[in-house]
Amino acid sequence: MKIPFKLLFLLFLTIFSTKSFCQKMVEYYEPVKNDSLKVGIEENAFLPYIQKGYTLILPENKEIKGVLIFLEDSKYDEKNRSSKQMYTQAMEKDFAVLSVSTEIPLDFYFSKSSMLSTHKLIREVFNKYNLPNDNIFFLGTSLVGHRAMRYIKFMKANDFKFQPKIKGIVVCNFTMDFTRKWYQHKRDIKINRIDLGEPKFINYLLETNLGGTPKTNPENYHNFSSYSYSDEKNENVKIYKDYAVRAYIEPAIKYKLTKQLRTLYENNSTDIVGFLAELNLKGNENTELIVLQPEDNPSTQKNTQSTWDALDKDELMDWILKQTKK
Repeated sequence: MKIPFKLLFLLFLTIFSTKSFCQKMVEYYEPVKNDSLKVGIEENAFLPYIQKGYTLILPENKEIKGVLIFLEDSKYDEKNRSSKQMYTQAMEKDFAVLSVSTEIPLDFYFSKSSMLSTHKLIREVFNKYNLPNDNIFFLGTSLVGHRAMRYIKFMKANDFKFQPKIKGIVVCNFTMDFTRKWYQHKRDIKINRIDLGEPKFINYLLETNLGGTPKTNPENYHNFSSYSYSDEKNENVKIYKDYAVRAYIEPAIKYKLTKQLRTLYENNSTDIVGFLAELNLKGNENTELIVLQPEDNPSTQKNTQSTWDALDKDELMDWILKQTKK
């Protein structure tokens, strides 16, 4: 029996519509500054400024239950690469998604001006689009996640009239201990087995902005880190003790050993496990660790972004929704 084409077409539309959700996109980015920043000792080590602004995705004609925030820069994070992977899940659960960028390329949030810029943009978006100041989650990998931790610390240390009511943080395979990170890159440079662009770039920025090395100025490295194994007090960990925290790590031990000759010490997983342990010691019992195994990530490139790309976004959104009911 032949099924009429029109009937097949209607059936296709019905099936397709079950995974389609109405959404509204708003973008605002300022013209890029015609200037650059020095990022290394080499004569040509400069990066141009990027566009400051935001992208907001809203579920249409629905009451917004919460907001997912990604502090992604407008260029080097490939214009919201990570947040785009959550659009479908967020719209399905009536969450808005906000991506915010400063004008600083590959911004580590060394300066208060960067974090203040981010705060003003977040406040502007919440006021302009009447977003609910409730059920706010910060998410991210690599610098996106690091920026979230820095921003939260900055926001809580200042008496701003607008204070985002943060419910939780999603930590994904990023550096928390910059003392460890500096030593990792010092070793990378010494053994010279990988491309040294990133190690030299990061250590230059750390030494320039933190007033030396962990040997000469350990306190600045501790203050800049969300967690540090060498910091006996780990006061920064207290900042996050009242939030739901889900952490994703991908140790990829064999890959890092064979491809990069890196040890367990040169691994972001070390930081994150230590951070969760300290959180627990400080009274936070709402934490969870997800460990990605080799079979969970088919990518041949094992890095922070590939960890985010591989994790189960549907299950993550279910976890986020569960936190809103606590």
